[in-house]
Amino acid sequence: MQKVENLLRLKQAGVVAVIRDDTPEGALKQSDAVIAGGVTAIELTFTVPNAANVIQELAQKYRDDASVIIGAGTVLDPVTARLALSAGAAFIVSPSFNAEVAKMCNLYNIPYTPGCMTPTEIQRALEAGCDLVKLFPGAVMHPAMVKAVKAPFPQLSIMPTGGVALDNMAEWFAAGVTLVGAGSNLTAAAKTGDYAGVTATAKAYKAELDRIRG
Repeated sequence: MQKVENLLRLKQAGVVAVIRDDTPEGALKQSDAVIAGGVTAIELTFTVPNAANVIQELAQKYRDDASVIIGAGTVLDPVTARLALSAGAAFIVSPSFNAEVAKMCNLYNIPYTPGCMTPTEIQRALEAGCDLVKLFPGAVMHPAMVKAVKAPFPQLSIMPTGGVALDNMAEWFAAGVTLVGAGSNLTAAAKTGDYAGVTATAKAYKAELDRIRG
């Protein structure tokens, strides 16, 4: 099944790069830079202008590279989800849970990863068919939260996003997360146009992931 295959590709990637930029061109450059560094899962957020077009361009550019998976982030409603899916997004991520987005993704057999902060939100997401939830905002939580929620929900797959950095990745994985989302800590060099710096940081994230996974 496509959904299962895409979830496995996300798990294998280990790190999802959250791409935000003021221009489509900048978002493309960031995406190319992190992929060049070995971080091959891209969450292209709908805060990027013409995000659907950027997703389509990336999906076409990397369609023959099985290690690269392109998804959409900041998807707040089913209309946006449909735009992303039509553009070729292989997974959908939201900052919060939306039942209609879940239905849309289930209809097209695509993973939906909603942002959750409480056990109630996590249960709603699981009941709606979500196989992976985004612990968000990760910056205000702690890996201990992972162990706490996996006690009543042992089947839960978690992706913390926000605040994930090179110096705490190992702690998150040790707590039991399936993968992590990394945004500004990964792509900060892009703010000054230093895309080689983005690639270097991505290589460091990939090296740390490989070390953690042994």
